[in-house]
Amino acid sequence: MLPEFTASVSPPRVAGIAYPFSQPLGRPGDAEGQRAVLRAALDLAAGATSPGTVVRLPFEWPAGVRPRQSPRTPPPIVPLIKSKPWLLLKLRSGDIPDRA
Repeated sequence: MLPEFTASVSPPRVAGIAYPFSQPLGRPGDAEGQRAVLRAALDLAAGATSPGTVVRLPFEWPAGVRPRQSPRTPPPIVPLIKSKPWLLLKLRSGDIPDRA
């Protein structure tokens, strides 16, 4: 969902998509659309030729379609950013500390 953030930890490949956080594969019940997203991600996994490949998948959330409600519990990064907002600036600039 945030390919730049994911890329900052140096995974072998990243498939980004501009879908709502709660629906990374698509709308509930849209099996064809979900399969298309999954196929595109698997094609990237199989065909990426260099480490650190970042690809934005060519899918757009349908205009006028509201995503389902987000989960009641926010992801762990939300309370961290709320308690230390300066980390968001570091994140956006790519200044990610090494955990080692």
